Amino acid sequence: MKEVYIKIRGRVQGIGFRWFAVHEAKRIGGISGWVRNEVDGSVEILMSGEDEKIDEMLLSCHKGPPLSRVDSVEFIVGRRSGFLPPIEEGTFHRV
Repeated sequence: MKEVYIKIRGRVQGIGFRWFAVHEAKRIGGISGWVRNEVDGSVEILMSGEDEKIDEMLLSCHKGPPLSRVDSVEFIVGRRSGFLPPIEEGTFHRV
């Protein structure tokens, strides 16, 4: 099992990126977590699942939906706090 917290930058808000992330997590299966827009124009995702499923989701995030432009996918390390929504096992949703 792997847990990953990422920030995606580029044209990723207002084009259905969160919907895309939820759809991809369901298509891949076995991924729990959430996706949200940030005030700086980025999208953050916290997710957990089997290594190969998380790797597939990361590839999808690098690509994004058709109207997006992904400039970078940054791994966030050590910034977990009690203010982040928890991962609810078995669900992947927008927050």
